[in-house]
Amino acid sequence: MKKPEDLKIVFFGVGAIGGSIGAWASTQHANSFLLARGHTADVMSTRGITLYPGDQPEQREHIAVKVIRNLDETPDADVVVIGVKLYDLESAAQIVKEKLGDRALVIGLQNGVESEKILPRYFSRVAFGIVTYNAWVDEPGVIGYQRNGAILLGTLDNSLQDELISLAPQFSMGHATLISQHIQNAAHCKLAINLANSVTTLIGPDYRKISDLDLYQDILANTIYEGVQVVRGAGFHEEHQGGLPSWRTLWAAAKLPHFITSRTFQRNIQKMTLSSMGQDVFQRKSSQTELEYLNGYLLQLADQFHMNVPYNRAIYRLCKLHFSQPNFQPLDVRDVWKEIKQNQS
Repeated sequence: MKKPEDLKIVFFGVGAIGGSIGAWASTQHANSFLLARGHTADVMSTRGITLYPGDQPEQREHIAVKVIRNLDETPDADVVVIGVKLYDLESAAQIVKEKLGDRALVIGLQNGVESEKILPRYFSRVAFGIVTYNAWVDEPGVIGYQRNGAILLGTLDNSLQDELISLAPQFSMGHATLISQHIQNAAHCKLAINLANSVTTLIGPDYRKISDLDLYQDILANTIYEGVQVVRGAGFHEEHQGGLPSWRTLWAAAKLPHFITSRTFQRNIQKMTLSSMGQDVFQRKSSQTELEYLNGYLLQLADQFHMNVPYNRAIYRLCKLHFSQPNFQPLDVRDVWKEIKQNQS
């Protein structure tokens, strides 16, 4: 078994998450390589990656990285970290398998749980990473990120523990990297939180003034808490993750009177950044999002366990309807509320 410092690590998919983790790994691991193409590869090759914390954008860190444009350049890769979104994961797995075979340890960094089905079809040594910080790409090679949060690594059967423990320090420069013994619990807890992505994209607080903050809190908090109830009803347990609210906190936001919770809620939403779904819809102008893998999966679980989820049903239907329209514009929160009330009746 190679020493950790001798492992050749390739980051496939160097957007906000893959790019930030790859850059931090490059600062302390000489054998880290970032796969990029076109203009992005040109920029990263000449200027490296610039990282900055969202709360202090003037604190910019410029990190030199090793860029490859094809996996043929690293045929002996020991670890491949796949950071593409779920809708691109199948094609990414096919490319990695074709170029590198089944030699490397493959780590998926996707939201949702579909990667647990996809990656084992191609590789025998698979681990999953749950990322609990948010990040965004301003332009090729420039990435902003939240300071809080962590990265959890684990496998479905708790195998490969020694390898993951040796890899954790390579990823820990930017955020703490922990080994989880319950990665499916962690993935489902994160999925419930990720239900917020559809709400914030649909209502678009970064693009449209919120007409009623109380309604916005009701919609956002209850959508997430419905997710928690479904995840718990399906038999998954809370896995505490740095930077994410506890189930108790989510219950309080959804169920306690606004005069108790509104100040905290408004303070927290001011810290929220554009989600990965929002980046797809507003920046990429794409109707291709993680909606089916997050909200759609949650509704399947709800149906399986006969649970009523009016908030999520309304949000899912509205997102399906409006994200497919050209030049999508965020909806008024009061219109979204009307749709929810119809689902409750």
